[in-house]
Amino acid sequence: MGRSSAGKKKSWARRLLGLVGWVILAFFGSTLITMLVFRWVPIPFSALMVQRRVQSWSGEKPYTSRHHWVSLDDIAPSMGVAVIAGEDQNFPEHFGFDWKAIEKAVEHNEKSRRKRGASTVSMQTAKNLFLWETRSWLRKGFEAYFTLLIEAGWSKKRILEVYLNIVEFGDGIYGVEAAARTFFGKPAKRLSPSEAALLAAVLPNPHKYHVGAPSEYVRGRQAWILGQMRQLGGEQVVKAL
Repeated sequence: MGRSSAGKKKSWARRLLGLVGWVILAFFGSTLITMLVFRWVPIPFSALMVQRRVQSWSGEKPYTSRHHWVSLDDIAPSMGVAVIAGEDQNFPEHFGFDWKAIEKAVEHNEKSRRKRGASTVSMQTAKNLFLWETRSWLRKGFEAYFTLLIEAGWSKKRILEVYLNIVEFGDGIYGVEAAARTFFGKPAKRLSPSEAALLAAVLPNPHKYHVGAPSEYVRGRQAWILGQMRQLGGEQVVKAL
């Protein structure tokens, strides 16, 4: 009986290991295929859009989602420059992670109660596209994996194109085309540098900061981003990607 019981346990252990192996293989295979498909085709929605929709079911306010995919050629180059200037100035050079910015953020957060992030455009793209909005080491691990995946499989232009099309600019407003039409009544291709800088100025927290009613802080950040856009070389930053 003892040997038979031990044999059954080993058999179940082997089956369990086999199942875990297949799950891991399926995960890596499916994410690789998804990354390759999304390299070429317009992306209809993101994980963040789905999460917001689900959250709205328990809310009292009506929820309307606005999102319209456009190619990078149909977005004013100044918009790409604005998000690089405001969010990730080393975007053209790094491979998904800005280690100097991460080190500075860690040092700052050890001394200050007001936390500072160091997410790159690539990290934010990976998070918004594939993951849920929570703070945990598990999510950070998945975020790092998907960041490396898109950096390895996509060009910098494609990462920027996806980011600009899925980033959240306000309640139910996803992507620069929807934001441009909502706040300025024009397509993203016709955004001025000042309008692009204003949109980029709210990205740290589009639920706290508003394009339609910009605070003094947002206006100050807009002016700073405009200055950084000029220092970086303007539209040449995007054209050189």
